[in-house]
Amino acid sequence: MVVKRLAQGARLSMARLPLLVGKGRVPVAPVHNIRDLWPGDAATGAMLIKGMMTQEGYIHPIGPGMWDNPDFEPAFREGLHSFRWLRDLRAIGTDAARLRARALVDDWLLNPPNHPMVRDCTVAGARVAAWLGHYDFFAASASDMFRQRLMARLLVEGRTIAALLPPECHDWQSLTALKGLLAVAVAMPEYTGFLSRYRRYIDAEVERQILPDGWHIQRSPEVQLRALRELAEMRAMMQAAQHALPHSVALALDKMSPVLRAMRHGDGCLALFNGSHERSSTLVEMVLSQATRTRVVASTMPDGGFVRAQSGRSLLLVDAGAPAPAGYDHNAHAGTLSLEFSCMRQRLIVNCGAGFLPEWKKALRQTAAHSTVEVEGLSSSDFHEDGTVARRPAHVEVDHATREGAHWLSLSHDGYYPTAGATYTRRLYLGNNGHRLRGEETIEGERELAFVLRLHLHPSVCVQPGTQEGSVVLEAGEQTWTFRATGGEVAVEESVYSGGMRPVPSTQIVVRVFPNAGQPAAVGEEIPQAPAGSGEGIPPGPTEDVAPGRRRRVIRWGLERERDGSGE
Repeated sequence: MVVKRLAQGARLSMARLPLLVGKGRVPVAPVHNIRDLWPGDAATGAMLIKGMMTQEGYIHPIGPGMWDNPDFEPAFREGLHSFRWLRDLRAIGTDAARLRARALVDDWLLNPPNHPMVRDCTVAGARVAAWLGHYDFFAASASDMFRQRLMARLLVEGRTIAALLPPECHDWQSLTALKGLLAVAVAMPEYTGFLSRYRRYIDAEVERQILPDGWHIQRSPEVQLRALRELAEMRAMMQAAQHALPHSVALALDKMSPVLRAMRHGDGCLALFNGSHERSSTLVEMVLSQATRTRVVASTMPDGGFVRAQSGRSLLLVDAGAPAPAGYDHNAHAGTLSLEFSCMRQRLIVNCGAGFLPEWKKALRQTAAHSTVEVEGLSSSDFHEDGTVARRPAHVEVDHATREGAHWLSLSHDGYYPTAGATYTRRLYLGNNGHRLRGEETIEGERELAFVLRLHLHPSVCVQPGTQEGSVVLEAGEQTWTFRATGGEVAVEESVYSGGMRPVPSTQIVVRVFPNAGQPAAVGEEIPQAPAGSGEGIPPGPTEDVAPGRRRRVIRWGLERERDGSGE
């Protein structure tokens, strides 16, 4: 380890001495043009022209000489020095936007910031890819002196990235570091060491991160999108330079794309699991179109631990796995067995999403922010102060049977056993026309436990009292659904939804079971038994037989769509 650190330090020292190669050997312009593939946001670009930047929920003034402002939060600083915001200025497309981009880049080149984050290989990778991806926008028409400074710095940045490989952190952002190194290799092909170093590390990094079924190891739809975007950019760069794409990258693109398609609701945006936001459906579709020509949707995802059940025009998505393993879990949520449900383009049952600011981020990781069961105010997973997972379910079981368009799911986890001595079982049934979703929630423990079923609703869903006890009516656009539950006290309470840039008010259906209070009978809405011969081993629901010393409580619920004039 000491030898490795010394060697890396020596390479870094050499990387910061660009004049050793002589001015004549620094190219006057990129040999191959690299085009940034993704759309920017003109509104954000307009703020940049006025001297203000918004990143990860934070807003600060920026300008010449302000790169090392100590007031910048880490997430804001990372976004600032990545220069991805160049695409927001490009989205405006005016001379004022071009000159603003050029002035900011030039000031950075003339006064390189001293903060250690600037030298992080993942931030440097994003930065050089952004500079080269927008070269035609802000640099091609600039003075020779500016372009010479830029190309000389790109050489230094490429050497810095190469010196810091392999990255210490192996999450999706390590792909950004490798993408940046590849961008410099394509722009300066005479420096063959950049490409050889990229090829040295890319296969192992992709193999480490991408599971056999195509899921990224971090188990987040948003990370899936971001990792796929990095790999798609690598392919575009290789095509620009007419290089052969590494087999690991080509295979990952083919495997990851069906998974990303599977985790989209009917509105084209992402499901909210493990730190995800909806994102733009246009962006998601652009990433998919750059990644693969096929439109395959993953039907099974056993390694990633998700279940996708579609009947008619209704879609049920379930997180059927434990949080991501150590080293990849800093954004994991305590949402094991949580579900989301939509019909056509309308989201109905959702998870609360993810926060940008620390307080929101912490709160929205808890089990209570997910559409699942919460036992005694606890979460099914706990977190360390640094955000990594301290405790997670040791065992998660899932069975999925289908027959004639209907789906039966039986799921369980032991995440509440260490803290409450309880196991949680969730059984779900989605009818063959997609108009009926039924659930059965069972908590079995060593004592009577208080628990609550939470079903968070999308902000567009209006809730009205139902005509029967334990029922509510959900009005969502032209759709009307009736929810009924037995086995607990049904109420409608406030919630939040953070599928976009900031949390917005919403509502949730809660069904509470209190200990030692005499549970109401869990009758009605019983899940049909899986048909004989399905071969999937879906067990029957709970019976009256309970092991000695154990206590079992059950909630049964159903969501059924009323027929409307559309014939749905």
